[in-house]
Amino acid sequence: MKKLAILGSTGSIGHSTLSICESFPDRYQVVSLAAGQNLEVAFAQCLRWKPRVISLGTEELAAALTTRLKAEGITSIEVVHGTAGTIHAATLPEVDFVVSAIVGVAGLEATYAAVKAGKTIGLANKECLVAAGELIIAAAHQHNIALLPIDSEHNAVHQCMRGGTPQEVKQVWLTASGGPFRNTPLADFEHITPAQALKHPTWVMGQRITIDSATMMNKGFEVIEACRLFSLPPAQVRTIIHPQSTVHSLVEFVDGSILAQISVTDMRLPILYALAYPERVPSDLTFDLTALSQLDFSTPDLTRFPCLRLAYEAAEAGGKVCIALNAADEIAVAAFLEGHIPFLGIPRTIEQVLTLTSGSRPSSISEVLEADLAARQCAREVIARQSIGVLR
Repeated sequence: MKKLAILGSTGSIGHSTLSICESFPDRYQVVSLAAGQNLEVAFAQCLRWKPRVISLGTEELAAALTTRLKAEGITSIEVVHGTAGTIHAATLPEVDFVVSAIVGVAGLEATYAAVKAGKTIGLANKECLVAAGELIIAAAHQHNIALLPIDSEHNAVHQCMRGGTPQEVKQVWLTASGGPFRNTPLADFEHITPAQALKHPTWVMGQRITIDSATMMNKGFEVIEACRLFSLPPAQVRTIIHPQSTVHSLVEFVDGSILAQISVTDMRLPILYALAYPERVPSDLTFDLTALSQLDFSTPDLTRFPCLRLAYEAAEAGGKVCIALNAADEIAVAAFLEGHIPFLGIPRTIEQVLTLTSGSRPSSISEVLEADLAARQCAREVIARQSIGVLR
């Protein structure tokens, strides 16, 4: 019986993880949850799962949840809040496995604390490895714990890597749907609207990740993540557009063999793989082979997707440049969604921030967070100087 802490329990990965727990009650027990701002869902999860600890985003939300639980006669659940509360939920002595699925750098400190506490990590948070991957990987090696990717692409690479030794890997291929604009004329990019960019052809996701998919910055973050997870230089991590999204990633070995991982587009499968590793557990997540009747692959155009180029440059530089890449992207995407900058203003903003960022490497998580805040402020100033509008 694995005992789980689920950070980001009210999001899509959290819901999918709890669905796995529902399907395999003899294998997985929910011990703690971090639920952020969603009081209603947090309350429902407490009623269903009776965790030992649950963390909310603020003291006010924690107090409100405590009151509602007491009204139901439930006093056994410890309700905590904020970053300290999330760290507490992630590092409980009885927790074996931590699912890190809090969006953005908000989950960074708790994930790092869980690594240092010797917990196995199921990582669904790209920002942790993009912003602080060098520190997290070093801590994982020091404490001899596994970082198991839950993102479908990295999970696929992890599975394919089992077909050979790390020294036998020539390169990995991360597949990308190409988003909604892979065939849009470049002349139209300046006039792309938020509504158009939010229509992803394959996945239903949150707003930021959907825009990141449209710019291919999401794939750029995955390049950095893959470099760190699998100890590969950027030149050995390739991206390829695959609109069908049935091949989740591929690994090419030095003898010319290529292994591909193919499965349903259902996040429960990579979550189950990570939770069960090194076992494989029987499930009903079957794949219809007739979906392989057409497989298209093409090389991404870096003129069309400058964010992907910027991500490769950041991967080469490392340190604060990767932190700035993530922070500037979050600010620029928010500015685009609010109508302050055009679609192409996203890569323009990010590139300007990167030119103003040093390549030094933070030595602590607090330095990572300081660099993140500085890059966000820089992005706001860049947007203001463009005279397009000031992000509030």
